[in-house]
Amino acid sequence: MDAPEAGMVREPDEQSWESKLAVLWSYRRATGHLAPRQDAVWDDPAGGSPVPIGQHLANLRRTGGLGKNPERAARRAEQLAAIDEDWNCPWPLNWQRHYRVLADLVDAAGALPYIAPGVLFDGDDIGTWRWQQQKAGVRAQLMPEQRERLAKLGIKAAELPETAPAATRPATASGKGPSKAQQAFERGLGALAQWVEREGADRPVPRGAVIEVKVDGEAEPVPVRLGAWLSNTRARRDRLNADQLAALVKLGMDWA
Repeated sequence: MDAPEAGMVREPDEQSWESKLAVLWSYRRATGHLAPRQDAVWDDPAGGSPVPIGQHLANLRRTGGLGKNPERAARRAEQLAAIDEDWNCPWPLNWQRHYRVLADLVDAAGALPYIAPGVLFDGDDIGTWRWQQQKAGVRAQLMPEQRERLAKLGIKAAELPETAPAATRPATASGKGPSKAQQAFERGLGALAQWVEREGADRPVPRGAVIEVKVDGEAEPVPVRLGAWLSNTRARRDRLNADQLAALVKLGMDWA
């Protein structure tokens, strides 16, 4: 009867409700949120059998899940908000769960530490999620309050570098401007910026990928063998300067 496909919501009596509250308090203290996966199970603090906490919360969030009596439903909503004010947040629970993990890290350390893509916490890839929140396409789909919360964590929308930022690079000793190696790096960086903007930083660049970039002094776009350039650049990353490495990291190249 508790299954979503059943289309039914059972109103818990007061004793059952108090037992559920105890389980929810236990879960919130341990995890920092009330946004479990729907199949999540939690040990009963009273020593009983494991509780399907994910399904319980899904039922509470459904229409009528807090009971048919309006006053009692309002009182129960206040009790749930006392445990976690975001228990019934208007955005996906998956987003809320990842956010709370990072928020707890900030509370503990004072700032958000670096988290590489692929780092897992309770089965969630919080590293990949953290960097996805900087993407313009992902950011645009968020509610204003979600974006505000990310900003407070120090996660701001990524800004892609210009495709030809050579003017910010140091000139050669002779004062004749960037060397051929520097120019080649700028072309490759510009091609990578286009790839990330179009495909995202998480999608690997195929070895044979070719991107056309605009180059100062050239009437037509210049083709850049991005896959080969990226492979060669990674192989000789110990020869890159700090600015070049920072530009690569900004485009999602964690190896830099």
